Amino acid sequence: MAVSIRLRREGAKNRPYYKVVVADSRSPRDGKFIEIIGTYDPKKPGHNSTLKIDRAEYWMSKGAQASDTVRSLIKKNKKQVASASAEAASEPPVRPAPAEATPASPQPAIAETAAGEPPQT
Repeated sequence: MAVSIRLRREGAKNRPYYKVVVADSRSPRDGKFIEIIGTYDPKKPGHNSTLKIDRAEYWMSKGAQASDTVRSLIKKNKKQVASASAEAASEPPVRPAPAEATPASPQPAIAETAAGEPPQT
């Protein structure tokens, strides 16, 4: 069975939205698939795709062939993950300032009697 990683079209007329799927290469474009590994919205500006990189690499290691567009999406998402992890590694962790040590002074407990009046001292 020849497996491919390709786009499955969803959405309305003139408003395409794609899911990145792993499918048998003989099945139709919007037909049966094995696994959904991501999404792609070409109309959205900026970061317009989500992808499970580990699952894509798993299927490619098993011999799946990615389409040209999916190969481009994998490349972009890998670059974004690498830049995000480098950014997180370069920032020093923010630690909260230690709280000042204040001596615990016992507060006098105000007890009330059953009638609601404070006790007489």
